[in-house]
Amino acid sequence: MTTIRAVLFDFSGTLFRLEQDETWLTDLTDHDGERLDLEAQTELMRRMTAPVGQVVDLDAEHLHAWHNRDRDPVLHRKVYLEVLRQSGVPRPEQAVALYDRLIDPSQWTPYPDAEAALKGAAGKGLKVGVLSNIAFDIKPAFTQRGWDTHVDEFVLSYEVGAVKPELEIFRTAVQRLGVRAEETLMVGDSEEADGGARALGCEFALVDPLPTAERPDALLGALRAHGLL
Repeated sequence: MTTIRAVLFDFSGTLFRLEQDETWLTDLTDHDGERLDLEAQTELMRRMTAPVGQVVDLDAEHLHAWHNRDRDPVLHRKVYLEVLRQSGVPRPEQAVALYDRLIDPSQWTPYPDAEAALKGAAGKGLKVGVLSNIAFDIKPAFTQRGWDTHVDEFVLSYEVGAVKPELEIFRTAVQRLGVRAEETLMVGDSEEADGGARALGCEFALVDPLPTAERPDALLGALRAHGLL
């Protein structure tokens, strides 16, 4: 059996989660000027954070933006403002204000064991990377907590021009870490996107993108299951 020498962690739904903050949504109103109810708010957040799959019907222009959203911040903003519009937030100023919060890494909530998983893997001498389909810089979420000291490489789709499950983004990550794919464990919440690492030869561990309060130790469990802690 090949020894695992590196761990790649996905960001959204794996290390961090964009959790519904009531203060973001209390002032949102629909086409009739009515406040969004709880069900509408929950569905809105789901659409904004779904890792794969088209969440609303889009015209050709916005469909192109959707398929390339994690390669280009401009396209990301364009299509998610359209998603918000179709999801019951018709007023542009409200949509922009909410979008700006969603792409602010300080607004994301870490999973309870995120720090322990990063620190534990690094402490075992493993190379640690964060590999994300994302159109904004997530590094401040780590630096503001001092967690960047446990991460060797951040591989972000909009910076490298490739998205999971394309092999190129996984190949870039393992090359930057200086390991072979067979020596790498990818940990993520999407079988389709993150699980694509297996096509390159990586090991893969799936975690459930549950609310942070409901998933206390899945990251540590994934590392232990592979004998890394």
